[in-house]
Amino acid sequence: MQLDKNALDVFVTVAETRNFRVAAERLGVTRPAISQALRRLEDRLNISLMRRTTRSISLTEAGERLYADVAPAMLQLNRAVSDITELAGEPRGQLRLAISSIAERIIGGELLASFIERYPQVELDITVTDDEFDIVAQGYDAGVRLGEIIAQDMIAVPVSSRQRQVTVAAPYYLARYGTPQHPNELIQHRCIGWRKGPGLSPYRWEFAENGREFDVAVNPQLTTNDMGVMIRTACAGGGITFGMEETFRSYIDRGELVTLLDAWLPTFAGFYLYFPSRKNLAAKLRALIDHVKM
Repeated sequence: MQLDKNALDVFVTVAETRNFRVAAERLGVTRPAISQALRRLEDRLNISLMRRTTRSISLTEAGERLYADVAPAMLQLNRAVSDITELAGEPRGQLRLAISSIAERIIGGELLASFIERYPQVELDITVTDDEFDIVAQGYDAGVRLGEIIAQDMIAVPVSSRQRQVTVAAPYYLARYGTPQHPNELIQHRCIGWRKGPGLSPYRWEFAENGREFDVAVNPQLTTNDMGVMIRTACAGGGITFGMEETFRSYIDRGELVTLLDAWLPTFAGFYLYFPSRKNLAAKLRALIDHVKM
């Protein structure tokens, strides 16, 4: 038998206050509405729950038993609804994110540090991964990826400027082995490559010439799935490497690495924060969207 939750709420409130007027004020309804709700509940159960006189209200045996069983459950249910309502209004709770390892602006530290300082009730749970998967099926609230690999049914909000991949090497390496003048010359150099995981082919380096895109299979002498290994080896003069300009920016600014073949490396759409729907967004996710917007 399905019962009206509102009618049960009325019953519990009247049982606690033993006063129709006070119960009506507490629930924000009229006294006739209280009487009608109780009458419908008793008719539904086919038993009297309360004894009513002009001066007092008392519970019948059935009413006492129902109150004892229902009141704790109604309290727990109302608390749960209140907690959910608070989540919708104030940024709080756990926010699970899947972020690309090359989304430097997001995982660089400063943006995340400023977010958790501003929203102390939000707990960030971040997985840094380059695997492509359904974030909804895996229980994530949102993800950050390059726009070109985000599913079309997702809502995507830009969180970076246009991006560019660059070819870099240490000045020491270039002084010793020379600087390639065209991407095709890279096959003659010692290169440091990246691959997503064991058993997968190294990432092919992508270029463009006169509006035509092409890639170069550089056959790297060193291949890794760790960007830190690539950077440290390149800075030590181990060879030429390739990746997102933001990843190398601090090393370029310090002169540890220099860019080459810039004319063949155009910009492209950058990173996006993506999630399944704009409808009924949790306050914690709305807060992150506002915080990371460009």
